[in-house]
Amino acid sequence: MSKYNGNREFKINIPGSVKLIIDVLENNGYEAFAVGGCVRDTILDREPQDWDITTSALPEQVKELFNRTLDTGIQHGTVTVMIKHVGYEVTTYRIDGEYNDNRHPESVEFTSNLIEDLKRRDFTINAMAYNEREGLVDAFDGINDINNKIIRCVGEPEERFGEDALRILRAVRFSAQLGFDIDEKTMEAIKKLAPTLENISAERIKTELEKLIISKNLCKLITAYNAGITKVILPEFDAMMECEQNTPYHMYNVGEHTIKVMENVSADKLMRWTALFHDVAKPLVKTTDANGRNHFKGHALEGSRLAPQIMRRLKMDNKTIKTASRLIECHDDRPASKGFNPEAIRRSVHKIGKDIYHNYLELVYADFMGKSKYGKDEGYDAYVYVCKQYEYIMENNICTSTKELAITGKDLIALGCPLGEKIGRALDELLEIVLKEPEKNTKDKLYVEAEKIIKSL
Repeated sequence: MSKYNGNREFKINIPGSVKLIIDVLENNGYEAFAVGGCVRDTILDREPQDWDITTSALPEQVKELFNRTLDTGIQHGTVTVMIKHVGYEVTTYRIDGEYNDNRHPESVEFTSNLIEDLKRRDFTINAMAYNEREGLVDAFDGINDINNKIIRCVGEPEERFGEDALRILRAVRFSAQLGFDIDEKTMEAIKKLAPTLENISAERIKTELEKLIISKNLCKLITAYNAGITKVILPEFDAMMECEQNTPYHMYNVGEHTIKVMENVSADKLMRWTALFHDVAKPLVKTTDANGRNHFKGHALEGSRLAPQIMRRLKMDNKTIKTASRLIECHDDRPASKGFNPEAIRRSVHKIGKDIYHNYLELVYADFMGKSKYGKDEGYDAYVYVCKQYEYIMENNICTSTKELAITGKDLIALGCPLGEKIGRALDELLEIVLKEPEKNTKDKLYVEAEKIIKSL
């Protein structure tokens, strides 16, 4: 008989290093199980990001059994065991004390009972444990919730969310990642306790939100909106959801349009954050004419100012903030809107930058896909033309910046150009010539032009 009523018929393939750690602990008289997300993901045929192990052994006892360990969270019972340069968190069964800040337990009590440890976990699908001896230990029916595609709290939802308010956002994040629905009682508690997310650090919010927005089920952002979550962590999204677009180009409100755009860009953090904030300023600049039609003039420029403020509030990295802001500022540019002119595209690439122009085109395409049929059709041929011209520019190494000119500042000095800002002015004038006539980007031709420019400085 299994001590924990584990399902011994249920088999999971665990990595050799994880099996080694469990075997060492068991052979020395302790219990040990793979636990949490790694068990859930394996059942779902997903590749686990980490393998966590829970054990009846105390941290000091774990350290005695393994040659290389790190005290990564020893006050909470966690020791990282290093096997072949890979770390595995091994945590003692524990019971958490009172939570007074919606974030951390006031105290931690170690226990020898696995079920007591599983009781403190957030959702049933994350409260399963496995080893080869006991099989699958599923005291809270996580398997049934996996089969029914349900996110449900372990025990009383209000208690779980009261312990750590971040679990409120995690519920929606798991729902988005897995394509699961949230249990009704769990959702009621989310709506009631969403304001307690104010107690959670921006870094933790950003981590969960980023996982949500790179998922396949971006419609769950609307779930977060309806539950009152974004009102606390991202009020700008609420403003977008409440901003209608009465214009032939659109069929969704700004928030719904934003989700459509996000669905049509790559599932990486840069493009998803950029798409999320590309129209963030529309509620601020919205005007309505006499015919009831809405206009959003200047929303791209204003968005490039507002988005960095939000991203800094979420403690995002500077590179992502800077690149996203550049893309937001130019996302409404349409260089072929007044005619199919190759020079206009070269100037557009110069303005936006070759380094992100492919991102810009991806965002423009996604923007089309989030519009009405009229909005998709209007200007799409011009977009295709821009894509082809950009492809030609890249394939033929067409110069679109001073760095790509066939002559340099040193060459200009050799020709007698005065030092200082006049070198930059001369290079800018040479680039103007090359943007008009790309074939002039050769040393010989630019030397001729440079001599003329230097004389006029």
